[in-house]
Amino acid sequence: MRSRFRAAGHAVHPMLIVFPLGLLATAVIFDVLRLITGNEAFAVVAAYTMAAGIIGGLAAGVTGLVDWLAIPAGTRAKRVGAVHGAGNLLVLALFAVSWLLRLGGDDWVPGAWAMILGFAGAALAGVTAWLGGELVERLGVSVDDGARLDAPSSLRAPHA
Repeated sequence: MRSRFRAAGHAVHPMLIVFPLGLLATAVIFDVLRLITGNEAFAVVAAYTMAAGIIGGLAAGVTGLVDWLAIPAGTRAKRVGAVHGAGNLLVLALFAVSWLLRLGGDDWVPGAWAMILGFAGAALAGVTAWLGGELVERLGVSVDDGARLDAPSSLRAPHA
């Protein structure tokens, strides 16, 4: 099925997801660098990068929701898309709480809970990114009107 939210002939959601995914992962990397080096400037960069990733995630989520609403009910693609979307809402919530916990600290330096939530969000984002890949690569969502919306999981062994 073709994406319903398109620009210049291409699906918008896959174009937008690279920003929040990259920004949130980069925020975690800056948190790790702060832990390793003790340089508090990395905490500030992580906080600003995280905020940009959350905003970008909200924009990507809107376009993904528009596409998901167009997937026929009762298909595997609809179920995978629902888990993908709900998981990404949780990713954004984890990072948003992590960001809010940083507000009270000196120079944006995160406490243990802010770090844990960021790491958990990054781990979950890996899972939801895989689900997004399953939607596009395996099930053909946003690719073309002849997509295979009930194809089995890519984790299943191919038939001989």
